[in-house]
Amino acid sequence: MAAVDVTLPALPGAPARRARWRGLGRAAAGLAVPLLLLGAWQAAHAYGLVAEQVLPAPALVWQTLLEVAGSGELSDNLSISLFRVALGFVIGAAIGLALGAVMGLSPRVERVFRPTLILIAIIPVVGWLPLLMLLLGIGEALKITIIAKAAFTPVVLATMNGFRQVPEAYFEVGRVYRLSRRQVLRRIVLPAALLPVFTGLRNGLTTAWVTLVVVEMLASTEGIGYLMVWGRQLFQLDLMLAMMAVIGIIGYVMDRVLVTAEAGLQRRFGGRVA
Repeated sequence: MAAVDVTLPALPGAPARRARWRGLGRAAAGLAVPLLLLGAWQAAHAYGLVAEQVLPAPALVWQTLLEVAGSGELSDNLSISLFRVALGFVIGAAIGLALGAVMGLSPRVERVFRPTLILIAIIPVVGWLPLLMLLLGIGEALKITIIAKAAFTPVVLATMNGFRQVPEAYFEVGRVYRLSRRQVLRRIVLPAALLPVFTGLRNGLTTAWVTLVVVEMLASTEGIGYLMVWGRQLFQLDLMLAMMAVIGIIGYVMDRVLVTAEAGLQRRFGGRVA
């Protein structure tokens, strides 16, 4: 007797439901470690393993965060910090993208700028502070310059490497189709270099955000980093920990925004040559 195929057709919407469940699973896995740490923190207080003066209870930190947010102090300082990091990142990333693209496409330009670029990159951001304080003072110009430098280095290096690693065969395709130099750049080079360039942008934004906090801790009287230092100076560890949580959450959200933008551009340009 011939076998009978009893395979049932897939239910409508099944792939979408599976994708949602996978997304929920990944989100749960990502939250596992923070929740475990939070539970350990709460347990340490519940059993008296740590003094309140050394590490405030999670409930106190949460209450302090709500109070700072309700008073408007958090939004005022956070808006200042976000403006600083946005302006510095845009300036540093724009210069890094332009210079990195030129260096990636022209070995001659790379030979001229690479030694200076390595010298700039190898000195940490904090190492530039004393010199820049003498030149710029401790005002906004110092903060924007330091943040721009922090964003510039990873962006220029990633862009240069991304443009340099475009396969020669792609340029052959452009010559076969008789594309102009601008068309080759827009339709071949940019899609091929998209992933490393966006990796550089993500690293640049992360570095810029961390650098902003450092600069505000050392040379500022406003901003989210200043609030954290103010809490430490007053020995209000609940305020300090609340600001640390805000800094981490904002940094994570920034990274996720760039990841989403990168995925959208890959769907639009991925695999498109000529």
